[in-house]
Amino acid sequence: MQKTVVIDIVGLSANLIGTYTPFLKKYLEGRTLTAIKPVLPAVTTTSQSCYLTGKWPAEHGIVGNGWYDREDAEVKYWKQSNHLVKAEKIWEAARNRDPKFTCSKMFWWYNMYSTADFSVTPRPQYHADGVKAPDCYTHPASLRDELQEKFGQFPLFNFWGPNANIKCSRWIADASMYVDEKHDPTLTLIYLPHLDYCLQKFGPDFLKIGKELGEIDQLVEELVTYYEAKGSRIILLSEYGINPVSNPVHINRILREAGYLCLRQERWYELLDAGASPAFATADHQIAHVYIQDKSLIGTIKELLENTPGIAKVLDKAGQATHHLDHERSGDLVAVAEPDSWFTYYYWLEDTKAPDYAKLVDIHRKPGYDPVEMFMDPKNPLIKLRAGYKLGRKLLGFRYLMDVIPLDATLIKGSHGSDEVPAQYYPVCITDQSPGHPTLTAPEVYDVIWNHIWS
Repeated sequence: MQKTVVIDIVGLSANLIGTYTPFLKKYLEGRTLTAIKPVLPAVTTTSQSCYLTGKWPAEHGIVGNGWYDREDAEVKYWKQSNHLVKAEKIWEAARNRDPKFTCSKMFWWYNMYSTADFSVTPRPQYHADGVKAPDCYTHPASLRDELQEKFGQFPLFNFWGPNANIKCSRWIADASMYVDEKHDPTLTLIYLPHLDYCLQKFGPDFLKIGKELGEIDQLVEELVTYYEAKGSRIILLSEYGINPVSNPVHINRILREAGYLCLRQERWYELLDAGASPAFATADHQIAHVYIQDKSLIGTIKELLENTPGIAKVLDKAGQATHHLDHERSGDLVAVAEPDSWFTYYYWLEDTKAPDYAKLVDIHRKPGYDPVEMFMDPKNPLIKLRAGYKLGRKLLGFRYLMDVIPLDATLIKGSHGSDEVPAQYYPVCITDQSPGHPTLTAPEVYDVIWNHIWS
């Protein structure tokens, strides 16, 4: 049994390793970089679940970062219970082989109520007055206080939103080394989200992302140096690469104009009524699950979407089966964007009728993923003053809405999720043991980790 650490450098692809990442460039000497064929969908929760179970989405059930719960008639994104992953995890299998095996799971997803020995994950406090306060959830529970006493409050607002930056990955790295120093787990899983932000905002534009590449390169060097000194085997990998995009596809507006969406009017804005809609989509980067009440409409809606510019393919359940995605949680149809396109969740036709949460960082109420949450509205020259005023109201204890997010999807220049992107944007696996394959599938990453522990 060999001590092993897996460092997930989100968004890393081979095209990014070079001038701006001197450590990674040198680290590759004498090691093997293997591309990982993107799973469908190539998103955080699906990819990680494949890596940690060795199964496809059709088996473990994680068909995206979120999906429509047909029983509750609600769209649910970014849930955190590990019970959602319907397959044995690698640390469970390892513990069955050797009861002395331990695992530290540092910010990999589905990290609440996990069977990992040590775990840390973002978990804000939601106060009765509407305030969202930074915090994290840990197992054991005492670890939360230890980490925040030593490294300060978990920087939630640097984890996602307009202020996302290296501070969050720095905190995660420090916490990971602290847990390792104290508990010496056999397997450590570390999640570093830093590149995700700049790559989705700007795409692979080195003039705009060079600083961020250098920051993550230095942090990875620090982690590798630390874990090598502890005699660890090291795996560097990513869940997806991010390819350039220029075309947002408003799939729910297309369904609305065809008469399939139902809406509720509340105050001045419109709310999507998913449970009443004959058909609607949950957008997730470059894929969208389309849920259809009347199954006789599937063929008609499939044809409508196939004829929509920016959509590469539309998979019914038979098509999903060929991509290992057919599961009760997946849509009746799954739309996949062209490499230069991505799906918004937008369903309103006039911005004046957009829901109040549209201009907020609000990952749970939006019926889909919204990368525009990384921007403050660039069309408002006073937006930073507005944000400061809102923050002041918060500090004084008044209710407030930090409504500073724009409604301009063309701001996004990078995306992921499709399995048909050019190979230069594939996720990667870097090890000192050759996996024996020119390209890995996502479930085969499980075997790479397993072999590092036991061989």
